[in-house]
Amino acid sequence: MARLQCISTSYWCVNVKSNLFRPPFPLPISSRRLTLLRPTSLFSRLSASLAMDDSKSGPIKEMPLGLDAATEEEYASQSKLLQEFSSISNIDKAWIFKSDGGIGSQAMFSISQANLLANKRRKCIISAHISQETKGTVSFQWAPFPVEMTGVSTIVPSPSGSKLLVLRNPENESPSKFEIWGSSQLEKEFHIPQSVHGPVYTDGWFEGVSWNSDETLIAYVAEEPSPSKPTFNDLGYKKGGSTDKDCGSWKGQGDWEEDWGETYGGKRQPALFVININSGEVQAVKGIEKSLSVGQVVWAPSTKGACQYLVFVGWSSDTRKLGIKYCYNRPCALYAVRAPLFKSEASGLELKDGSNEDMPIVNLTQHISSAFFPRFSPDGNFLVFLSARSSVDSGAHCATESLHRIDWPTDVKLWPSAKIVDVIPVVMCADDGCFPGLYFSSVLSDPWLPDGCTMIISSIWGSSQVILSVNVLSGEVLRISPADSNFSWDVLTLDGNNIVAVSSSPVDVPQIKYGCIVEKANKAAAWSWLDVSSSKFKSSEKVKSLLSSLQFSIMKIPVKDVSDGLTKGASKPFEAIFVSSNSKESDACNPLIVILHGGPHSVLISSFSKSLAFLSSIGYNLLIVNYRGSLGFGEEALQSLPGKVGSQDVNDVLTAIDHVIDKGLASPSKITVLGGSHGGFLTTHLIGQAPDKFVAAAVRNPVCNIALMVGTTDIPDWCYVEAFGIKGKYSFTEAPPAEQLTLFHSKSPISHLSKVKTPILFLLGAQDLRVPVSNGLQYARALKEKGGVVKVIVFPNDAHGIERPQSDFESFLNIGVWFRKYCK
Repeated sequence: MARLQCISTSYWCVNVKSNLFRPPFPLPISSRRLTLLRPTSLFSRLSASLAMDDSKSGPIKEMPLGLDAATEEEYASQSKLLQEFSSISNIDKAWIFKSDGGIGSQAMFSISQANLLANKRRKCIISAHISQETKGTVSFQWAPFPVEMTGVSTIVPSPSGSKLLVLRNPENESPSKFEIWGSSQLEKEFHIPQSVHGPVYTDGWFEGVSWNSDETLIAYVAEEPSPSKPTFNDLGYKKGGSTDKDCGSWKGQGDWEEDWGETYGGKRQPALFVININSGEVQAVKGIEKSLSVGQVVWAPSTKGACQYLVFVGWSSDTRKLGIKYCYNRPCALYAVRAPLFKSEASGLELKDGSNEDMPIVNLTQHISSAFFPRFSPDGNFLVFLSARSSVDSGAHCATESLHRIDWPTDVKLWPSAKIVDVIPVVMCADDGCFPGLYFSSVLSDPWLPDGCTMIISSIWGSSQVILSVNVLSGEVLRISPADSNFSWDVLTLDGNNIVAVSSSPVDVPQIKYGCIVEKANKAAAWSWLDVSSSKFKSSEKVKSLLSSLQFSIMKIPVKDVSDGLTKGASKPFEAIFVSSNSKESDACNPLIVILHGGPHSVLISSFSKSLAFLSSIGYNLLIVNYRGSLGFGEEALQSLPGKVGSQDVNDVLTAIDHVIDKGLASPSKITVLGGSHGGFLTTHLIGQAPDKFVAAAVRNPVCNIALMVGTTDIPDWCYVEAFGIKGKYSFTEAPPAEQLTLFHSKSPISHLSKVKTPILFLLGAQDLRVPVSNGLQYARALKEKGGVVKVIVFPNDAHGIERPQSDFESFLNIGVWFRKYCK
């Protein structure tokens, strides 16, 4: 039997009142090895392999496919720098726990890095003790090393902080592992076989892992067990089936099942389960229709009687399941259902059969087309949720969101008739400098300040992300991250009345910040943001030096040719982030890369991006264009784009380029362009509509031909809405007629192919269900056919995002080398 290895660290704090500090939980590590990791040296082995002396005598090796001697030298040079950027840590999550001595707090941070050799993300935990020694100062006493969490899918502390769930999903047909940790040891471990359910969802969307208030039950979302499939042997069909280990037979495929598209290909229906951590018994929650996919489960406040209830998000799929990744236009609702009822016995708790028969599932939000991210107030008096009804009602895959409240009845019978109160409505067009509306894709599991009615959230505001406080009773919204900062901010966790956040910019690596409320003379609360001095989250000296030579600004770009038919919001300036050198050695401008986001209803914010910082550091200025239709600028500006893709967005990009040329910030002869998905759609449009504008282009999984995409993508409705506008939502069909296909083609970059002169690099994921690889390959082959300069790299195991560490590394390395080749 293997022995479980753990680490529990202790060290003396500077503050003598805090006594001896140790992390709230021992940290389980790999059974094969102990790995202590310094954030800046996690890639030492890779660095060593890159730095190995290749000058030793030996046989002459054949040049890698697609490389010549000069290009190989460029590869070697740029790859070493890109590796240094890749080694910078991401700060993903944080949790706060009460300190044992009652002084200060204990924090636990989840960080991650790309493990290029293993082609996975390396996840680590590092702990710290937080103390405010004097007013206006904060001290973080860090554990000496982070500890790698090998094989861990997610960790979820209990409400009191006394227990920690460590969940390990299987990579094959083995069981899911649930580990319950106390302050010094593993208390329970349960292995849940595939016959009960498949892997637990930890994707951030269907994901929902929730402890009940007395910390005896955990509700979660997992793949439902595999359905029974027909069995065959040498005599034909075998009645009654057989075990998987029967070597004299084999399993057939059975009926094909729909899935939720990109990211979820091959995953089974998300279903709701509850585990009793005393007995390890797992029960599927009854009463939920088969057509309902569930996610984001939370426990409802306790009601009179013995029953406990769950609130979850449900997505109906009576017909086809359309792709849901990044698609907030899928109708969904909040539902309440009775949790499995357990009765106390000497041996533990057992399920009482038939417990759900007299309590049907309740739709809590039947009068609104979208409801998700449910959060109960600390006192249980109200339920707050987010809505993407603007997306659902218009068909746009993402749009301005709204926030709502249900005053929670203690009587279960009143739940179906509970009134929905609008807390923050959809903002159509904001005045300059004012709140532009809600745009956020996640919310803390406990987002509440101690007053019980103020939520702390992160939201897009123009080209930045900011931190907001929202009073859900009055509807008051305040921007509490610094208003004079163009950096982007993200809340990690709350420490009582204080906030632990992360701040970064295109030229500044992520840093921890600590926000404190400051009472002004007029009693209006203001926030002070304290720096957290730490060597834990930093870059190499070389990267630090390169970044220090860069600067950025957010530009407002006036709309060109404003027509009478435009709404006020669509007539306002859009924005672009400009990254450049802060020391100009000559009058010549650095080459420019125009960066275009996908969506199109997405945004590129002023946060740190390792890949874009790498491109800046090898001598390029960046123009990151948030054209009209992007998130963060109000609903009118966003809704101005559907029906005008390929024209309005293209013109906005050309206007932004002309803006920086006119200001002397870019040379017309040294402009390149880079985009993925809809950004690739724009890139290939631009090199066709403005064939003399760009010296080189690169695209990642681009939309090149909507007429081809509509029959192969997981989101054919996107093709209709973006090509036809809101009316496309109602004309969507799986069998488009010839006139629709003709319009799709006319809106597509491939219709301008004959004019293209620009050398272009294609980076394609073969597993992409959103923009299948055939779209890029068709355009690349057609361009080659007419004599165009084309390079294609296909990543066989990557999907739409090309996010696997090795693929992302090779992708941006090739982009850097490609642009250097055509833009000296």
